[in-house]
Amino acid sequence: MIRLAVRVQRAQADVVLAELLELAPAGVEEVDIDEDTLEYALYGAPGELPSLPDLNAVAGGALVEISTTHTPDDWHERWKRFHTPVLIDAPAPGVARRPVPALRIRPPWEPAGEQLAGDVEEIVIDPGQAFGTGGHASTRLCLELMLELAAIPLPDGPLLDVGTGSGVLAIAAARLGYSPVLGLDHERESVAAARSNARVNSVHIDVRHFDLRTDELPAYDASQRLVMLANLLQPLLLELARKISNPPAELIAGGLLVEEVDQIVSAFQRRLGLRERERRQSGEWAAVWLSTRT
Repeated sequence: MIRLAVRVQRAQADVVLAELLELAPAGVEEVDIDEDTLEYALYGAPGELPSLPDLNAVAGGALVEISTTHTPDDWHERWKRFHTPVLIDAPAPGVARRPVPALRIRPPWEPAGEQLAGDVEEIVIDPGQAFGTGGHASTRLCLELMLELAAIPLPDGPLLDVGTGSGVLAIAAARLGYSPVLGLDHERESVAAARSNARVNSVHIDVRHFDLRTDELPAYDASQRLVMLANLLQPLLLELARKISNPPAELIAGGLLVEEVDQIVSAFQRRLGLRERERRQSGEWAAVWLSTRT
C-alpha cells in the first residue's frame, strides 16, 4: 500500500482540500506539520491514486512538497484513528420549536455512546470508499442546519440528498422523520456505501446513481414540501441551481468556502426565489439554509 502525501501552505489549505476531495472522494488524512504547512495524505495501490500532474494542478501555488512512501501492513488499522465519533448538539429549545435529538455519528469500530446525556440518535457510518463521515466541517454544518430545520413544527415530507456520499445526511434525515428519502451520487462506490450504511442503521432510503452534469433531477410533486440537501462544491451547486425546475421548500447547501456563500445564495434566489434563513461557518467552510418561506 502507498501513502501519497501532499504538503501545502496552510493559508491556502482549504482550497486545496476542496479540490483534493474531487480526486479522492473517500477522504484524506490531515496532519499538522508546522505553523505554515499542512499535509494531506491519500492511501491506495499505485494505480488507484491520483497522478502527480493532477496533484500539481490542484495544489498550484500552495504546493510545498509531494512524496510517496510504502505503508505497513496494518495501514488499514492506523487509518481508523482518523475517524472518531462526532456529536452534533440538538438546537436549544424555544417558543414554537419542537424538541429534536442530538446526533452522534460514529464509525463501526467505535463503541456505542451508552453514557450520553439526553435524547441522542446514534448513526453508524462506515466511510468505505465514500465521502462523508460527519468529521468534515462541511458535513457537520449541514447536520447542524438539518437539526435547526427539524425543530420547526412543520410536517415532515420527502427529502432529496444530492451528492449523498456515504449517506450520512440522508440517514440522519430518515432518523429525524423525513420520508421518503432519496439519495443521489455519481460515484458507484458511494451508492453502494450509502445503501450498506442505511441497512446498518435500519432506515430505508432510496439511493441511485446520478450525474448532475448530464442527468435530469428526479421529478417530484411541486405541491409537496420537499427538503433538498446538497453538500457539494461550488461549481456543482451552481449547476444544481440551473437544473432545478421547481424550487424545494427548503434547501441546505454545504461544501462551500466562506467567500463563496454569497454567490450561491444569489444564484438560488435569482433563479428559484429561495431566501437565506441561516448560514453557519467553521473555519474556512460554510453552509447555508435557504427557504421559500418569508
